[in-house]
Amino acid sequence: MEEPLTTPVTLTTERLVLRAPQESDIDAILAACQDEEIQRWTVVPVPYRREDAEFFVRTLAPNGLRDGSEYIWCVTDRATGRLVGTQSVSRFAADPAAASVGWWTAKEQRGRGYTVEAAREVARWALTELGVRRLQWLAYVGNDGSRAVAERVGYRFEGTLRSYAQQRGVFHDSWIASLLPSDLA
Repeated sequence: MEEPLTTPVTLTTERLVLRAPQESDIDAILAACQDEEIQRWTVVPVPYRREDAEFFVRTLAPNGLRDGSEYIWCVTDRATGRLVGTQSVSRFAADPAAASVGWWTAKEQRGRGYTVEAAREVARWALTELGVRRLQWLAYVGNDGSRAVAERVGYRFEGTLRSYAQQRGVFHDSWIASLLPSDLA
């Protein structure tokens, strides 16, 4: 396993730039996180306030980068600079050679393949550049959109974890899948 990176990493794809969250993203993050689907399937606070977007940009992302526990990107359209969504890689404290991934996509950007494109690049980076041996995807049962992204990226399904992931005080059954360096095509 490689040493934690402590400087922001920018990733690019054909249509996207994945970069560290910036002050200029706060309004777009605030707007995107008003979406009921993002609130339903993620752990963003509800109601989602400006202070939450500011915390995400000013505290959560930089602190995770500083200690090497979490890498967070704002995914933006290369042509317009518009926020598409976010991607993250979070290392497990008990096993930093393993990590989990997460993403959300702004409502108006869904259905264009952006999240798959970004998730492929994040997986490639984590499994090669960051040197993790296992990436884990987890989603609440019923989050078919996230599952479709994971399938298209190549995550291999391992099952359903009953009453596993907590969201605002409630435990949900969760799907789990993984991607290993040997799975990269």
